Amino acid sequence: MGDWAGVVIGLVLSVVLSPGLFFQLPGKGRPVDFFNFQTSGISIFVHSLLFFAFMVIFLIAINVQISRG
Repeated sequence: MGDWAGVVIGLVLSVVLSPGLFFQLPGKGRPVDFFNFQTSGISIFVHSLLFFAFMVIFLIAINVQISRG
């Protein structure tokens, strides 16, 4: 009940991996676009896979825990 790692890591990853905010995989004309504030269906799918992979790595493989107290 006191483990905040999932919430904090999920929040940070959702901001960082928002398609088009910092980068977009794949871009419109290039493999990677930076700061274009646009998105496509395939980039949403790729960023969702990256989000899931990083969540699994941080929460299950590394077992990051943030506890109160």
